[in-house]
Amino acid sequence: MALLDIRDLHVTFLSTGKEAVRGVDLTVEPGQRLGLVGESGSGKTVTAMALSGLIERWNVDMSGQVLFDGRDLLTCSRDQLRKIQGRDIGVVFQEPMTSLNPLMRVGRQVEEVLKIHTDLSPDERRAKALEAMAQVGLPDPERTYEKYPHQLSGGQRQRAVIASAMVIRPRLLICDEPTTALDVTVQAQILSLLKSFSTDHGVAILLISHDLRVVRRLCERVAVMHRGRIVERGDTDAVFADPQEEYTKRLIAAIPQRKRHG
Repeated sequence: MALLDIRDLHVTFLSTGKEAVRGVDLTVEPGQRLGLVGESGSGKTVTAMALSGLIERWNVDMSGQVLFDGRDLLTCSRDQLRKIQGRDIGVVFQEPMTSLNPLMRVGRQVEEVLKIHTDLSPDERRAKALEAMAQVGLPDPERTYEKYPHQLSGGQRQRAVIASAMVIRPRLLICDEPTTALDVTVQAQILSLLKSFSTDHGVAILLISHDLRVVRRLCERVAVMHRGRIVERGDTDAVFADPQEEYTKRLIAAIPQRKRHG
């Protein structure tokens, strides 16, 4: 059984009448790294929000199925979703400052998911948080634990977000443009970190990105999204070597012209 099985997903925003996702089918196997790639507005982030439970249901009409380990997330109650989120599904966003509470020490935020989803004592939670912070390469975890987000660099903040998502060992990690705001050196480090976590702990990753270079570095399989639909999918190397769709060909052809921002 696939870990994640999206079947004929449609998402329409009621405020605008726009159908952002138009019949998407997508599967992620346990431990697999899948890239969902497309230009801005292609529907990839809306797809990720629908399956992570972060989309405001009052503002959308959703149909189809989003099966996580056989359970349809679209029919789960908010309480059921909260139990799955954090424990089984972790999320890493593009800009860590939107994910971190500026008034809360970093270490407390890393261990927050343990406080919600486990019966560990405060000392045990702190120990696991420090271990996760060390694993993601944060310098001097004991000191970093006591710092506030604004006292960290952009790369360090992203590492802290990854530590908070990974500390409980979720089965699926959704990464929405996790390296876009970072310089190329830090970007490479973050991608290497995500790949190691997936390999070492069997964590599946769904990477949302507009950048095929990033997808190629991390993902075994890729799905290309355009105007709310999946237009091509396959093994990453095969899609790069012999793209079948004109849209995919244009994305690949555009890679050399993309500038890297520091």
